[in-house]
Amino acid sequence: MTQDDLLTRAQAWLAEDPDSETREELDELIRTGANGELAARFAGTLQFGTAGLRGELGAGPMRMNRSVVIRAAAGLAAYLKAKGQDGGLVVIGYDARYKSADFARDTAAVMTGAGLRAALLPRPLPTPVLAYAIRHLGAVAGVEVTASHNPPRDNGYKVYLGDGSQIVPPADAEIAAEIAAIRSLHDVPRPETGWETLGDEVLDAYLERTDAVLTPGSPRTARTVYTAMHGVGKDVLTAAFARAGFPPPALVAAQAEPDPAFPTVAFPNPEEPGAMDLAFEAARAVDPDLVIANDPDADRCAVAVPDPEVVGGWRMLRGDEVGALLAAHLVHKGATGVFAESIVSSSLLGRIAEAAGVGYEETLTGFKWIARVEGLRYGYEEALGYCVDPEGVRDKDGITAALLVTELASVLKEQGRTLTDLLDDLAVAHGLHATDQLSVRVEDLSVIANAMAALRERPPVTLAGLTVVSAEDLTKGTESLPPTDGLRYHLEGAYKARVIVRPSGTEPKLKCYLEVVVPVAAAVDLAPARATAHELLVAIKRDLSAAAGL
Repeated sequence: MTQDDLLTRAQAWLAEDPDSETREELDELIRTGANGELAARFAGTLQFGTAGLRGELGAGPMRMNRSVVIRAAAGLAAYLKAKGQDGGLVVIGYDARYKSADFARDTAAVMTGAGLRAALLPRPLPTPVLAYAIRHLGAVAGVEVTASHNPPRDNGYKVYLGDGSQIVPPADAEIAAEIAAIRSLHDVPRPETGWETLGDEVLDAYLERTDAVLTPGSPRTARTVYTAMHGVGKDVLTAAFARAGFPPPALVAAQAEPDPAFPTVAFPNPEEPGAMDLAFEAARAVDPDLVIANDPDADRCAVAVPDPEVVGGWRMLRGDEVGALLAAHLVHKGATGVFAESIVSSSLLGRIAEAAGVGYEETLTGFKWIARVEGLRYGYEEALGYCVDPEGVRDKDGITAALLVTELASVLKEQGRTLTDLLDDLAVAHGLHATDQLSVRVEDLSVIANAMAALRERPPVTLAGLTVVSAEDLTKGTESLPPTDGLRYHLEGAYKARVIVRPSGTEPKLKCYLEVVVPVAAAVDLAPARATAHELLVAIKRDLSAAAGL
């Protein structure tokens, strides 16, 4: 693009921008001749995919802003009308990030102007409330404005269809085509009124539904410390706990209220180093049975347990550990149906399902796939996402997952046992399934492309001394999985292991998911098995990094 073309594009965008903040920002870039920054903003358009939209806030087509959101909403409206949904209801939720309320109102205005009915949730609420509301209200689609656990300067736009699940291909490409067909924002009607702002009835119905995940009369004695991570989870989670009869969670006060600046954390994600420090500090003061955290839109649930061998006395459970615990609890409760997980999650779920005689299915990464499994009873993903009530919420839900894990902790507490004891039981029954992740955040996306190319051109033949017995390029798909950008290796030798490498769908990261399975004959073998697994995982990380050129 020449400088003249760049300037012409920027001025045309400026003329249409409905937001005084981003107009001022763009005007300043033009006025000061910040051509490098302008080129970055106008290098293309933020791509609409199966994660909807997600990106940094700012002016221009490569950033999240009202102009981009209005186009996305208009494209979604056109798609719905082309599918015969004219006049249908679109329900819209939003979190407490910068611009979320503006993006939600813009979406409501566009839907109304397009001849659809629109209903806004009454205030910033957890994403699972929106996912629930779609089916509860008989909507044809839903939109959640959220960037989940991304950095403070990001926001996003997540789209669900009338089944209450996030979009999957080909809907994403069809919506993207409708977005691309919009020539000018002036062509998009945006009335000032005409949509409905819902009251608390939908939230009340969701909270009533949360009771369904618990067994009537089950113990409710476990004591918790809870952090909302500066997000929207606190009021809904504490209300759900009160309804259930659990002791009120002790709140991490500094992180309890929504704050889009996320001032106490570098990244508002419970998995990130340091994010749980304040929660652990609170736990040391009140000595609870569990620490529970939601991410900012409360669709994920993190759990930590007391562990005297860890500095500070508290250990975060991996998503795979919580996934296995919830599965075991549901089996004990007599759950039937299909247990599902994504390919990057631990194979332990398959062992638990097989032993219990329940169905099991593996999907591509993301709840957009897990939620679509026929006969689903329980689904989870290693990134702290759990679907424990698919009839209510066909997505991950950090509120109901928190209820269920606290019920499990209460049941075990009555027996004088802990979540850690149950994890030990599962390891003895099925082998120690130890998982870890090599996650590389990049500034330059070519680093990810180069690493994937290196692994495709020169796939490793051994990792950590284990032989790579199969190397699958998942872009070709498999008998049970549609194509996706990823690589999967199975390793065998003294132990079995599995490695999956894929670019993140929502962040500039290359993610490598590692699992080692070490047989355990009896409880006394657990400590050496864990030491062996740890050594293997460290070695796999080292060898995989070298093979990928990282």
